[in-house]
Amino acid sequence: MEPKVNILIVDDEEIVRESLASWLGEDGYEVAAAENGARALERLPERDWNLAMVDLKMPGMDGIQLMDEIRKTRPETIVIIMTAYATVDTAVQAMKKGAYDYIVKPFNPEDLSMTIRKIIEHQKLVKENLYLRKELKKQYRLHDMVSKNHKMIEIFDLVKTVAKSNSIVLVQGESGTGKELLSRAIHMESPRKDEPFVSVSCAALTENLLESELFGYEKGAFTGADQARSGKMELAKDGTLFLDEIGDISLKLQMDLLRVIEQREFRRVGGTQLIPITSRIIAATNRDLKKAIEEGKFREDLYYRLNVISIHIPPLRERKEDIPLLVEHFLDRFNIEMGKNVDGVAESAMRLLMEHDWPGNARELRNVIERAMVVTKGRMILDADLSLPRPSGVPGAPDSRGKSLAEMEKEHIRQVLQENRWNIIRSAHILGIDRVTLYNKIRKYELKKEPVLNT
Repeated sequence: MEPKVNILIVDDEEIVRESLASWLGEDGYEVAAAENGARALERLPERDWNLAMVDLKMPGMDGIQLMDEIRKTRPETIVIIMTAYATVDTAVQAMKKGAYDYIVKPFNPEDLSMTIRKIIEHQKLVKENLYLRKELKKQYRLHDMVSKNHKMIEIFDLVKTVAKSNSIVLVQGESGTGKELLSRAIHMESPRKDEPFVSVSCAALTENLLESELFGYEKGAFTGADQARSGKMELAKDGTLFLDEIGDISLKLQMDLLRVIEQREFRRVGGTQLIPITSRIIAATNRDLKKAIEEGKFREDLYYRLNVISIHIPPLRERKEDIPLLVEHFLDRFNIEMGKNVDGVAESAMRLLMEHDWPGNARELRNVIERAMVVTKGRMILDADLSLPRPSGVPGAPDSRGKSLAEMEKEHIRQVLQENRWNIIRSAHILGIDRVTLYNKIRKYELKKEPVLNT
């Protein structure tokens, strides 16, 4: 059974209100009337109005003023202006200000019925289209992740299956691809979703600090341990323990972690009591662990313990069809967070976004859009709002022909560092990577701060 169509008639002439109510009632619509703008505003909260038929000339609040008020609180309500022959030009101006249409008095009942029917059918099509767009977005969404790339859709489907088990998951991918977001999605899709999701950044801590962070410590375990403290493994309880950048931990801690995974229990630093592990473990890394095993930097037995279920997130440069979808996703989020109303990205700016290689992946794209939202002065993001290097072929841009991806990444990182006077925090933010990753890239590419020449 289809919902009733609600129509509000606003006119200071009683005969007009009664005639319209009678005709529209016979057509099966739910009709209510108001004799002026003030009374109409009082009736607005009564129900969801599909259509408001508003007289242009009324004492007190006129039709245009009432339309503005309706649009503030009920933007989904279609407004039709009713007018006499002498004011048709004014009605056309009303349409420019937001009225859907206008009808001229006196009314022909048959013409009126046809007009209303077309408007209602159009409104129904618009709602169906919005619904279908939302449903389509759902197919491309997994919690805070969006993608229409076929590999990512397969990963989304895998996550929903994997989430039902308790198996260890190893998430691999470059920095900024969304490894933690995917891990959180596994947690939220699992029966553990109401329990804690506890994250540990293994790359950000020294060996001793990471050991204390993971396992906790007893009072007196070391200098400064004036009271006992629970570690992240304990705090995760029946939830999920997320070990980020697992490839960066020391060989000693790798051995400790292997023993914990095998025995499902651990001791606090300086403690003797065995504490059981009831959480699920998800590990993530941007390193090539097989290569690290060959180099003697990662234990092979730990790798196979972690690699029960492996998920590899492809970099953004391999799924560029996701860029417009991600941009729309970030625009929606930042419009809410910043209280802005940016409609979209100009075609030339989108072309720049599509041509960029995104060494920092989705995180870099997010940061670029965030900056653009802050600096833009209009309703559209323009080329000048994007902090991106110009593509080859544009005057002043470096020529990328014949250069490998690694060479382009090195050049881009060097350029960002120079532009920001080697401010590591700011440069990492612009690149969309964390400081540890940036330091690793500086070492990898042997980048050095160039001296400033005084001229």
